[in-house]
Amino acid sequence: MKFKRLTMALSLTLGLAALAQAQAKEPVKIGFITDLSGVYSAVDGPGGAAAIKMAIHDFGGSVLGRKITMVDFDHQNKADLAAAKAKEFFSRDGVDMLIGGTNSGTALAMAPIASQFKKPFFVVGAGASSIVGKQCKPYTVMYAYNTTALARGTASAVIKHGGKSWYFLTADYAFGKSLESEGAKVVDADGGKVLGQALAPLGASNFSSYLLQAQASGAQVLGLANAGGDATNAIKQANQFGVTKSMKLAGLLLFITDIHSVGLPAAQGLYLTTPWYWNQSAKSRAWAERYLKQTKVIPTFLQAGDYSATLTYLNAVKAAGTTDGAKVMAELRGMKVNDMFMHNGTMRASGLMIHDMYLMQVKTPAQSTGAWDYYTRVQTIPGNEAFGPEASYGCSL
Repeated sequence: MKFKRLTMALSLTLGLAALAQAQAKEPVKIGFITDLSGVYSAVDGPGGAAAIKMAIHDFGGSVLGRKITMVDFDHQNKADLAAAKAKEFFSRDGVDMLIGGTNSGTALAMAPIASQFKKPFFVVGAGASSIVGKQCKPYTVMYAYNTTALARGTASAVIKHGGKSWYFLTADYAFGKSLESEGAKVVDADGGKVLGQALAPLGASNFSSYLLQAQASGAQVLGLANAGGDATNAIKQANQFGVTKSMKLAGLLLFITDIHSVGLPAAQGLYLTTPWYWNQSAKSRAWAERYLKQTKVIPTFLQAGDYSATLTYLNAVKAAGTTDGAKVMAELRGMKVNDMFMHNGTMRASGLMIHDMYLMQVKTPAQSTGAWDYYTRVQTIPGNEAFGPEASYGCSL
């Protein structure tokens, strides 16, 4: 009996010692740098941070005997701020993996920092294809979408439905210009013609002069090469100024929160391309309903992508048995991702995640059966078709 009590006491002591040792280990830190307060905050921002925390919780809160934590920062859509904070996260705060939110300029600034520190950098919100093209880096993972996939879906669909002549309203920075360039390639390849473009500064509130230029061009289609608050303001003002009476609107990057903000009467009939929709499957619905309970809003595909990217990284760490960046990246390149966000996702050497994209059309008010029921799926675009051949990107990797 005495021996049994001694054994139990020893086991308890060893267990407590192991627990103390695990607690003493440095946590696995995930850094999140995105727009938390500006024009893109509704589509990622605090909601993206909530999604990452959900993923950490669902994973179990620890990996390799280490607690998982998250730190975030508002880059205010400024590339220099994003780069400086990324460097600080890695050098001072011990961040093991970085998720870069909206804005391609900030993503392009953070990618070389992550490469310098040999830490995985998941680009979820930014879309410029050059991130995995001529400016690719060995530690970058472009996770959710890019401008090539968006243009191949939406522009092709609009042209097939008679929209042959285009005028672009473009956000005046890397993302907008990349989206316009990819859209123009599709228009030209499918027998259409680009009649002009207007560059609008990020966060513009008045689009009237740009819209009047577009209308005066005689183009059939107004291609919106912008996103977030810029896209919703442009759609609302296009309706207010009667532009939609003579031009079709093509949103090259639209989020479900944009449609909610604009309203179905103004957005009905719009084509858009997306990697994810909350109502696309039983898995996506179940997750979105959990997210809705926590945040009181349906998630955008960026917020769903933040959740999925976090789980994918943590699964790679678990499989690699280490947070060493090179070993985790090697693990990622051999993985297939199957979760509520993507099916059979695989990563190219450039860091581009390949997965299906979906061409959607916004429902009419009569077609919608309830809150947030906004899309009809028109087509599933296989990943390699959506993102195009690897050679076309010009990545040295």
